[in-house]
Amino acid sequence: QVQLVESGGGLVQPGGSLRLSCTASGRIYRISAMRWYRQAPGHQRELVAVITDGSKTNYADSVKGRFAISQDNAKNTGYLQMNNLLPEDTAVYYCNADISMPSTWPAHEAYWGQGTQVTVSS
Repeated sequence: QVQLVESGGGLVQPGGSLRLSCTASGRIYRISAMRWYRQAPGHQRELVAVITDGSKTNYADSVKGRFAISQDNAKNTGYLQMNNLLPEDTAVYYCNADISMPSTWPAHEAYWGQGTQVTVSS
């Protein structure tokens, strides 16, 4: 059984920073991709950032230059560094990862975290 747990959300003023973490636990062989999504009230869930093979990154236009995604394979943890936060970044942020177990590699399954609230307000 694999679980993803996010942390690091909270209330921050506009222009501030937060770092979200997403830690995978269980019998993990490899995390081939990790993604951060967000969902604001009344809006669809949107993809914010993705990292594949530990280093290839891609971002939504709305966060380019402000957010940075990274991954620490030794800790089975992904991060989303969010700088210069804006009120429109307010949302529940979800981690999603493609994970292989020793018994299933190279096949992988997608797992979701429970979400962490980010509120940007003065």
